[in-house]
Amino acid sequence: MMRRAALCVLLAGCATQPAPIALRDMGSFHVGGREVTISGKPVKEVVFTPGGVPAKVDLNGTYLVESMYVQYFLPANRRGALPLLMWHGGGLTGVTYETTPDGREGWLNWFVKRGWDVYNSDAVERGRAGWAMYPDIFKGEPIFLPKDEPYGRFRMKGSQFPVDAYDNFVRQIVPRWTTTDDAIITAYTALVDRVCPCAILFHSQAGQFGFKVAQARPDKVKALIAVEPAGQGDPKLADRLKGIPTLFVYGDGIETDKRWPTIRRNGVAFAEAMRAAGGKVDVVDLPKAGIAGNSHMLMMDKNNLEVAALVQRWLEQQGLYR
Repeated sequence: MMRRAALCVLLAGCATQPAPIALRDMGSFHVGGREVTISGKPVKEVVFTPGGVPAKVDLNGTYLVESMYVQYFLPANRRGALPLLMWHGGGLTGVTYETTPDGREGWLNWFVKRGWDVYNSDAVERGRAGWAMYPDIFKGEPIFLPKDEPYGRFRMKGSQFPVDAYDNFVRQIVPRWTTTDDAIITAYTALVDRVCPCAILFHSQAGQFGFKVAQARPDKVKALIAVEPAGQGDPKLADRLKGIPTLFVYGDGIETDKRWPTIRRNGVAFAEAMRAAGGKVDVVDLPKAGIAGNSHMLMMDKNNLEVAALVQRWLEQQGLYR
């Protein structure tokens, strides 16, 4: 009897464990980039390791720069009709969509478990995409954020963001340039050419990248999910997006912020331009949809999976899930 009871407890414990992720493939690649030749630099002698032998370093020559890094996860039971591309915001990397700062499931895993082929990327100048020489190639200098700065910028006070794990979020932040937008768009376009038709989910700074790449490749992009986009596409080319269903998602606390009322107004104006051109556009303010307390980093908030489920339902409504 005791052995039977112990077996029941064991089975019950196993039943509460999350289901494993079954993949048919996973991997990574770099895409895009261009060659740049640098000349006129002095030759230096560098000691690479303490006690090592000095080596001559000649910085003159041809460099391959402005590529981007992509990691993909392809579930065994594919249910998404198309790949889902996830593009992060400024000063961040693809870690945005991975495990949350407090250790919960992120959107990458959640969508893979629901059968989506997910391609998560580090844009040009971020993470595993790497840097280029500046100011010779990247113009200007990188911007660094003090530890406390994102807390206000991303509307975290009083929100659902896991503030006890704020330091873990700050550890994700990387330097960014304000002069590399064209290079980022070029690399994202190369990614779309390689893996699409697809749906693109993009956040914050990637707003302009998502919309502009879709305007350049309207035949390859079948849906857009703009998560608090901080930039837009070209309004004069809004008609190129008329065949691409688009979802805008905004969190909470926008009306009391210094910057975000204007950012949201610009985003909604672009949504209206898309509608005027014949596009199908949905704008969701999460508080009005009964989902309260979201910061700008809503894919990391404590209710992040509730927001993910809203996006999933919208994708289903577009006929992109089977």
